[in-house]
Amino acid sequence: MPSAENPVSSGFNLDDAIRKVPDFPKPGILFYDITSVIANPDAFRYCVESMARLYRSERIDAVAAIESRGFLFAAPFCERLGIPLLLVRKKGKLPGKTIGRKYALEYGEAEIEMHVDDIPVGGRVLIIDDLIATGGTVCATAELLRAGGAEPVGVFAVIGLPFLDYTACLGDLPVTTLIEYFGE
Repeated sequence: MPSAENPVSSGFNLDDAIRKVPDFPKPGILFYDITSVIANPDAFRYCVESMARLYRSERIDAVAAIESRGFLFAAPFCERLGIPLLLVRKKGKLPGKTIGRKYALEYGEAEIEMHVDDIPVGGRVLIIDDLIATGGTVCATAELLRAGGAEPVGVFAVIGLPFLDYTACLGDLPVTTLIEYFGE
């Protein structure tokens, strides 16, 4: 069951806009498909407007958006607030000088990178993704930012899956979601 829309209340039912796909990508997994939110202009607008309300009065120097659906939510948010958008990409996708971090997947390992010159030294950076599950990619992003001299100040995701214990690797880094699911 989803939680109440936290911390923004507008009467919009985000849960209705999120497609749930059973047994994907493998049997026993319930996949929360964010593409149905992007395809619904009212749902997408709700997400971006909620983000802007949540962070309008916060001091954020930049946003680190995680490939690829994180880009979709972060770009209009950054434009509305007039702050830089930093891309967090899979290894080998960025030209020029990059900094990278490996992180564990369920079966194996992956690596993300950022342009080292884009990271604002001493800057306060919000991390944005579409969904936070185990937190591995977000943790690697926070490590990249710290290695580049920035301070990760929080995480925003449209969907949170706290039953997968993303706080285990995030420590005290605050996480804000618009909706949470607590398993089946």
